[in-house]
Amino acid sequence: MRIAFVIYSLAAGGAERVASTLINYWVSVGEQVTLVTFDSVEKDFYRIDARAKRIALGLTNESKNWREFIGNNLRRVESLRALFRTSKFDVVVSFIDKSNVLVLLATLGLGVPVIVSEHIDPRKHSVGRVTAGLRRMLYPSARAVVVLTAGISEWAGRIVRREAIYVIPNPISDQFLGGHGVNGTHAHHTVVAMGRMEPQKGFDRLLTAFAKCAERHPKWTLRIVGEGAERPRLQALVVKLGLESRIRLDALTKEPEKVLRDSDLFVLSSRYEGFPMALLEAMACGLPVISFDCPTGPREMIREGIDGVLVPPDDVEALAKAMDRLMGAQQERRRLAARAIEVSERFGLPRVMAMWGEVLEQAVR
Repeated sequence: MRIAFVIYSLAAGGAERVASTLINYWVSVGEQVTLVTFDSVEKDFYRIDARAKRIALGLTNESKNWREFIGNNLRRVESLRALFRTSKFDVVVSFIDKSNVLVLLATLGLGVPVIVSEHIDPRKHSVGRVTAGLRRMLYPSARAVVVLTAGISEWAGRIVRREAIYVIPNPISDQFLGGHGVNGTHAHHTVVAMGRMEPQKGFDRLLTAFAKCAERHPKWTLRIVGEGAERPRLQALVVKLGLESRIRLDALTKEPEKVLRDSDLFVLSSRYEGFPMALLEAMACGLPVISFDCPTGPREMIREGIDGVLVPPDDVEALAKAMDRLMGAQQERRRLAARAIEVSERFGLPRVMAMWGEVLEQAVR
């Protein structure tokens, strides 16, 4: 099958990791995949199999006003349309809201089946009035709309026909399989969190929660791994809390599995999510986990009290109490961790890719 896969960039991020996983899998089983990004190849964070064709459009100019916004997006649509007219793909797979809109505009009238995939909770994540309006108008023309959870499918059902909606969770990459092996044996212990340093991820709330219980657990430190615009504000909050010696804000890593396996507890503090890869990967690595019970995502992974702990959304006090309890309970951490690795079966690559295979087959009929 000749597949065009379109995503804005392959920079660090959960959706981008999933994109690389899907592309590499399809190439490994003999599909002909062309990866198209608006950003340059130099911005790629994830490795793509050399057998996949790579096209970087280099159309990422920022728009300073409405005129530039329209012009920049017209150039993106025109470039995509020229590619789709000449390359004769069997199907186009697009990732993430704004790219989805551009792809659907570019394929109007061409007869190319398009699969669009949402990777966040659209009920919580604002894309702006223009993109939201275009999404509502254009998504019905997609052959399939892939969402991450049943909750998000309810949103999709208000704008597209039910039979076009597919619920497919994110898969776990092989690098995270194999469990933890050292949990609870360190003389000093680490709470870890990963993700973009943006307001959505709620790291400010994690810092506050850690500060509430840090004094009772002097051998524990907090490590947040990622980059983003919030880094200066988060660093200032660390100083304000007086915890410079107990909290590290670390840079991105291409080997997150090593960070996870060298930690003792993972915490997801997001205000909202789609299907958070960092949480899934932490569980696959055999870490006990705590997460805010976002409207969608964590509750699909964590079986409360069996392989992790869910706390009420936005309740920082409850998050602090859950962290305090698990930081002081080694046997409880081990019990949760032993069951956490079962996500590898529920969201393993073979199972998830079989679901994607069904969507591809339906789309090209």
